[in-house]
Amino acid sequence: MADLQEELHPTPEVAELDRTAVWAGAGPESGPADLDVPESAPAAHESAPDADPLERARSFLAGHPVADGYSGLPWALRHLPWYDLEVGESAVDTDVPRLREGCVGALFWSLHLPEGLAGDRAVGATLEQLDLVRTVVQAHPEGLRMAHTASEVNDARHCGRVAVLLGPAGAAALGDSLGILRALRSLGLRVLTLAGASWASQAGLTRFGEEVLREMNRLGVIADLSGTSDATIARTLAASKAPVLFTRSAARALRPHPANLSDDVLAGLGAAKGVCLVPLTAEQAGPTVRDVADHLDHVRTVAGPECVGVSGTYDSGAAHPQDLADASCYPNLIAELFARGWSEADLAMLTWGNVQRVVRTADFTARAAQQRREPSTARIAELDG
Repeated sequence: MADLQEELHPTPEVAELDRTAVWAGAGPESGPADLDVPESAPAAHESAPDADPLERARSFLAGHPVADGYSGLPWALRHLPWYDLEVGESAVDTDVPRLREGCVGALFWSLHLPEGLAGDRAVGATLEQLDLVRTVVQAHPEGLRMAHTASEVNDARHCGRVAVLLGPAGAAALGDSLGILRALRSLGLRVLTLAGASWASQAGLTRFGEEVLREMNRLGVIADLSGTSDATIARTLAASKAPVLFTRSAARALRPHPANLSDDVLAGLGAAKGVCLVPLTAEQAGPTVRDVADHLDHVRTVAGPECVGVSGTYDSGAAHPQDLADASCYPNLIAELFARGWSEADLAMLTWGNVQRVVRTADFTARAAQQRREPSTARIAELDG
């Protein structure tokens, strides 16, 4: 097993990508190869400062749609005898008409399972979730399209479809097997939550946990650190060669929820160029759209505008703030941020650019790592005893 310290320093190519993978409107450092919208956006997508705030938000989102970091829709659909997401489905918070109204361009579909599932049951249930997502997307081709890479996300967007990405999945889905991790990645998995794993505990990553992280980097599977310990966060931020996500974390300074992040962690995340996806839930962010905006303001200030995004967390069973009841409500949030003086450059990173940068960098890092490193055959019993 290669020493982890040998892989802590990113290659020059990856470091350059981190500096240049800034999206349209993000400033003069943006590299043309990394832009997926023209530097001069079409007039129809420009927003006039004196326009009605909600109309200005919709106009802006037409050019910079939302990349939503977490949807619980797959598990919610398992309990419906019949549904049609193209026409509209009142039994859930998310369907194609509401995604279009909310200007959502990409959506991570959670593969998380109910508590209590572990071992072979967790692996099998995750595979069933994967199969369900594929079936749902194939049944709604006019609105949804599966995407496995950053380029495929943009292809879906340019074709007028909502890109569906697979993940996060829970660490239990691996069954402590790197072979299963590779199998899940071959089926399209993009994000893995480390919380709950024996190898990512309160004490941090074990030797096997470090090997899992190396293999995730080699495969392009992004680490989700929401709900993990401070020790695991610190070690992962130091060791990962690709940026990480917190798929459901707000600011602990504003609301002391266990999954929310301290300012020290937010500062470390900013240095590592990861992204904190603030959940639109009353429990973690607060009961109003203004509360959610407060968290976004705080994360932007502490971690930086390139390190903040949003997770609708719809269809997860959580209660949502006022004016953010379902996937159609993103213009309400953007209107609030415009009213607070957010620039269009910062909003473009919030809605789309930051998440896409993480996915693109993970793709690039994986291609580079696969040229240097063979698939790991390590076993947890060998490394952790």
